Amino acid sequence: MRKLLYPGICGAALLASAIATMGARQAGGNAVAIDNDDIGGVVTSSKGPEAGVWVVAETKELPTGFIRVVVTDDRGRYVVPDLPKATYQVFVRGYGLVDSPKVPGTPGKQLNLTAVIAPDPRAAAEYYPANYWLSLLKIPDKSEFPIQEQGATAGRSQGEFLKQLKTDGCMSCHQIGNKATREIPPSLGKFDSSVAAWARRVASGHDGSQMDQQMGQLGRQRALKMFADWTDRIAAGEYPKEAPPRPQGAERNLVITQWDWADPREYFHDVIASDKRNPTVMPYGPVYGLHENSSDHLTILDPVKNSWTQVEIPHNPAAQPCRTGRRTGVKRSSGIR
Repeated sequence: MRKLLYPGICGAALLASAIATMGARQAGGNAVAIDNDDIGGVVTSSKGPEAGVWVVAETKELPTGFIRVVVTDDRGRYVVPDLPKATYQVFVRGYGLVDSPKVPGTPGKQLNLTAVIAPDPRAAAEYYPANYWLSLLKIPDKSEFPIQEQGATAGRSQGEFLKQLKTDGCMSCHQIGNKATREIPPSLGKFDSSVAAWARRVASGHDGSQMDQQMGQLGRQRALKMFADWTDRIAAGEYPKEAPPRPQGAERNLVITQWDWADPREYFHDVIASDKRNPTVMPYGPVYGLHENSSDHLTILDPVKNSWTQVEIPHNPAAQPCRTGRRTGVKRSSGIR
């Protein structure tokens, strides 16, 4: 998928971002001084000014979907700077809140926003980072090891199990704990048990065989039972009780820009801008992205024009079949195989 996730849900899927510092543009009192390409104002709730919450401005009026996110200061003030000309839908997200209604805003105009306090702790937890939800996962006790399942190469000890789970397996690609993974979507189908639902889930998509293999290395039945228990408890109402802290200090100076680019059937596996060892080599230069197994395209983002183009990667018709049996030289159209 290419859809970007906002802060609070944690974008495992952040495809490209430009980070800059937000200058001190505030005028006297609680007013906010802005330029003709900024949106600024004050965020308040029924409790007063809201500090350390995100203000999200998004638009579909540019060649790419475009999102810019900033954080409020101690007095609830914010500035979304240097916006391309467009009408933006602006809302507030933050820990202890639920998303506020989106209101239209245009650069050069003040826009004060009303944050919405979460009605209960369970509603507030919907916006907690994925790792807070992942903390509810019950890892097999040390007494259960070694796991007596054929192929459980990572089941010899709890340490090996955790290494496979967190470093070498599922979590190296997936943001386990986000809403997409902590719930079983109805679209997956109807199943006799959550264990069966998880067995179907890990077999999904063009990498399903690899995900299923990862389960086998953990001890397939024990791992499926672990994940099923996790989603069952969440479905029954369990949630992380400890709230994460809101951004503090320099964290409030970040300006994050996100672009929704490429074909809807593609997802980015690798993204790079100029030289990642020295990101100032070509400021505002193109961003290059590749799509693992989902297309033959090199996708190029222009962060100045907020547009994107694609180049089809040449293929070799004479290429030999790879070890999986797929022929590396077979031309494919855009989309998942």
